[in-house]
Amino acid sequence: MNRPSKLLSLSKLSLCGGAIAATAAASLFGPSLGRAALQDSPKAVLDEAWQIVNRDYVDGKFNNVNWQSARQTLLNKNYTSRQQAYDALRKELEKLGDPYTRFMDPKQYEALSNQTSGELSGVGIRLEVDEQTNNLTVVEPIENSPAIKAGIQSGDHILAINGKPTKGMSVEDASNLIRGDVGTKVSLEIRRDGNKKFSVSLTRARIELPTVRYSLKQQGNSRIGYIRLNEFSAHASEQMRRAIKDLIGQNVDGFVLDLRSNPGGLLQASIEITRMWIDQGAIVRTVDRRGKDEEIAANQTALTKLPLVVLVDSNSASSSEILTGALKDNGRATIVGSQTFGKALVQSVHNLADGSGLAVTIAHYYTPSGTDISHKGIAPDIKIDLTDPEKQKLASNPKMIGSSQDAQYVRAAMELEKIILAQPRPSINKRASVSQ
Repeated sequence: MNRPSKLLSLSKLSLCGGAIAATAAASLFGPSLGRAALQDSPKAVLDEAWQIVNRDYVDGKFNNVNWQSARQTLLNKNYTSRQQAYDALRKELEKLGDPYTRFMDPKQYEALSNQTSGELSGVGIRLEVDEQTNNLTVVEPIENSPAIKAGIQSGDHILAINGKPTKGMSVEDASNLIRGDVGTKVSLEIRRDGNKKFSVSLTRARIELPTVRYSLKQQGNSRIGYIRLNEFSAHASEQMRRAIKDLIGQNVDGFVLDLRSNPGGLLQASIEITRMWIDQGAIVRTVDRRGKDEEIAANQTALTKLPLVVLVDSNSASSSEILTGALKDNGRATIVGSQTFGKALVQSVHNLADGSGLAVTIAHYYTPSGTDISHKGIAPDIKIDLTDPEKQKLASNPKMIGSSQDAQYVRAAMELEKIILAQPRPSINKRASVSQ
């Protein structure tokens, strides 16, 4: 692990999981089909996508698919609509047998780009449909958002959006109405406390979405810093840094890092966050189709050396597994929960000429010990699986996650307390082990 800088360009362009880092991709044309012949044709995007896969796809044999023939199949057809062309491209990509190499139409690409950025344009409220009343309800306003500045509160019912009644409206449809360009306005009619009604006009803004939530908890005589990371978005690293530093300031004795149901995200974010927990040692190794071996290691920038327990489950994937694997293989953390998902692939994502997008698997990755976790996942040090009723209970009431009613968290907290108690106490200042 002696080449920590070489993967920098790859990691900035890459994703591991459900989120992306968008990269520009120039249109490329073969010798027999020039730019003029394909300009303003759906075939231009098809050839652009084909060229990217041909150049970068991790499997040089293309799953035994004749990829040159696939190009001719795509370009010899006549398409009456872009949708027809998109469908044809998806059909050819499916032959690669890789669900992570996929085409996204412009709407799908925009949605995924917004997800990765960790931002959205709107007013900053999380919504749900109340199961008992069927009313569209505010779960919470997001910090520093137009909604919170306007005094919108958890539990408020939204009766209308720009005059359109919300009765029978789904959360997705409501969200689409509320979102819009930065600087534009949206009007909400709200009912509070059963009968008080009022209207509020909000100016949409660019809002940073919270992917990290944290709190101070008590386990016996130990003060536990609980951090839940939902996704490795572009803002995840800075949010994690704030959480760790804030909890250190509250004199925690150790940390529980909850990566359950975290599907992954940006490779660079996973590297940056891993470096907050380990001072030295390997983080991840990637290998592309040409056998090029790239490695990344810690760089002496850890924020803390306090005891750490990591919570994972079967939905902890990709970037979550990079972080978990690095912490486990380096002996930095005890892993508690269920076997992880087992996705050991890296994708790059390209913005195509018409606003659509293409995700392409470009490398395999291995944990520091050289383990290939594909289709196997990472085994926890302490295995504790939730029953289906327990899973349903937590899913229907997210406030129970990380509480005494969460069996996996309880076991993690008990293990952390055991580790804390087994450590020798500093005679002067127990915070001496913390790097500032």
